Amino acid sequence: MESSSETLSTKICNKCGATWVNGKHYWRTGNTSDTSELDLAGLVCNDFGDEQCINPSRGMDGGDTWAKRSERITDLEEQD
Repeated sequence: MESSSETLSTKICNKCGATWVNGKHYWRTGNTSDTSELDLAGLVCNDFGDEQCINPSRGMDGGDTWAKRSERITDLEEQD
């Protein structure tokens, strides 16, 4: 059996339960992306975060938001 000296660092936000593994944000689905932290900020942290929030992108503009998601749904409905 091989042994690894790599350690696993996990941080969980006390406010929303978001998880970072080795400094990378992962959604509950296990997915991640280059814009994951910014998307989380736009969807959750910027509106509901407080001093407990550990997202380094909290307060930044950009990423996904509920308004953008609503626009996409409206656009899809209009295409039908």
